[in-house]
Amino acid sequence: MVSIRWLGHSCFRIKNEEGTDLIIDPHDGHSLGLKPPDETGDIILITHDHFDHNQYKVVQKDSSKIIREAGEYNIGGYNIKGFNAFHDECGGKKRGDIVIFSISTEGIKMSHVGDLGHQPDNALCTALSNTDILFLPVGGYYTIDAHGAWEVVDAIKPKVVVPMHYGFGGLSLRLDPVEKFIDERERNAVGNEINILKEDIPEKMEVWIFSL
Repeated sequence: MVSIRWLGHSCFRIKNEEGTDLIIDPHDGHSLGLKPPDETGDIILITHDHFDHNQYKVVQKDSSKIIREAGEYNIGGYNIKGFNAFHDECGGKKRGDIVIFSISTEGIKMSHVGDLGHQPDNALCTALSNTDILFLPVGGYYTIDAHGAWEVVDAIKPKVVVPMHYGFGGLSLRLDPVEKFIDERERNAVGNEINILKEDIPEKMEVWIFSL
């Protein structure tokens, strides 16, 4: 079983059956108008070095392994693959580079695309094929917008889409709300945390909305 908890913005905590906690893109809370993450990670993934994604000290323990570069890593029951991509549609000239992480554990493949700012090319789509759960920015301005996000979904064809990096509540960043992405499509509210087995992955694509 895999446990997934949303810690706000683009930050998620994943726990596998070995009890290894993996945290992606930690923020410090107050800089965004949010509560800081209240978890610590055995593994911490940083997709890029912007203040709202790179606050590893907030979730770090002495033994934490911090990964922020493309490559392949096998640690704590996770197979992690990092792929280079860009924060904008101009090859990184506006906002720099990012690393997209594909994370596999307990037979479930999850892909977190950070602040993706462009449509993935064929090589990247192939690398992210067979993704069960796709963590996808939808708020626009700094990343792909709602329309661009659906184009990514159509290209990668995940079983589950988890929107992230969107405007809500007291968030201090200017971002579109998740409703602009969802529109009239069916959604599933899953609360703040979900426990899932491989056999629980839906056959027909679903959108899962986490809450804080």
